Amino acid sequence: METTSLWTSGRPDGHAPTGVMGDHTHHKGDWMFSYRYMYMRMDGMRDGNDDISASEIYPKGYMVSPVEMDMKMHMLGAMHAVSDKVTLMTMINYLENDMLLQAMNGNQFNTKSSGFGDLKVSAIYQLLNKDRQELHAIVGVSVPTGNIEEKDATPMSAPSEILLPYPMQLGSGTVDAILGLTYLGEADVFSWGNQVKADLRFGKNTNEYRYGNMYTLNNWFAVKTTPWLSFSARVEGKIVDDITGINPGLNPMMVTTADVNNSGGQFINGALGFNTYVPSGTFKDIRLGFEFSYPLYQHLEGVQLAHKESLTVGLQYAF
Repeated sequence: METTSLWTSGRPDGHAPTGVMGDHTHHKGDWMFSYRYMYMRMDGMRDGNDDISASEIYPKGYMVSPVEMDMKMHMLGAMHAVSDKVTLMTMINYLENDMLLQAMNGNQFNTKSSGFGDLKVSAIYQLLNKDRQELHAIVGVSVPTGNIEEKDATPMSAPSEILLPYPMQLGSGTVDAILGLTYLGEADVFSWGNQVKADLRFGKNTNEYRYGNMYTLNNWFAVKTTPWLSFSARVEGKIVDDITGINPGLNPMMVTTADVNNSGGQFINGALGFNTYVPSGTFKDIRLGFEFSYPLYQHLEGVQLAHKESLTVGLQYAF
């Protein structure tokens, strides 16, 4: 039985499911490095809550309709506790986007983009740690290091490359604020957590638009089955605001993804996963996490690709 009155991360469920970021703090002087791989799939078109076919999109005035999209993300992170109260965190990601599209004549083609995204730097401040509960705040900034000028050739432009629409770009192009609050609790064999987070966009980028604000609420529950293994269930609610402004380099009637009226939405996702943790020995404090997520509800503003499953695998090492 565990007797400490403080919340502790020294157990497999001491970290949130691997799909949650900024979920824990460290003791003064501690370092942690992490790598996460996320795969997300979108397939089929929706208008609001309803599935629609490509044949229903062309009469709306668009010449091209997306069919499906795969997004792969490699995330590298580092955390360092400058005190028992303050942990600094930084994260950079490498994106690979691949979208399949269909023209009005039935011909299909792919567009691709890849490269580093925006750099995120945050401070996590511990507000409370007693009675096996912890509360901490997240204050950070997203630095626009990701490219917003990604181009690729299409059958209409070949051999020339043209500017790709908003979902295929790698960064926001704006300096954004990251604010969050995380509550954690644990008992002998189970734990739970809640996190509310906001990504707030300001101004417009050099292409005269900005992405919408994003508000996320995560709630999870985990069961520790052994000193090295736990299983988790998570429910995520997300609101994404519409894009503001218009990129003058895009024709909004060429493809649905180039029209800012087709952006934003409300989502509820369910996820199941597990965490492993090495409690002692040569590989002490190495963690491996896995999570599978699927949309339970999605309302898309305008005509957009429907979200499908996502997979996240994470490896962490603390010392």
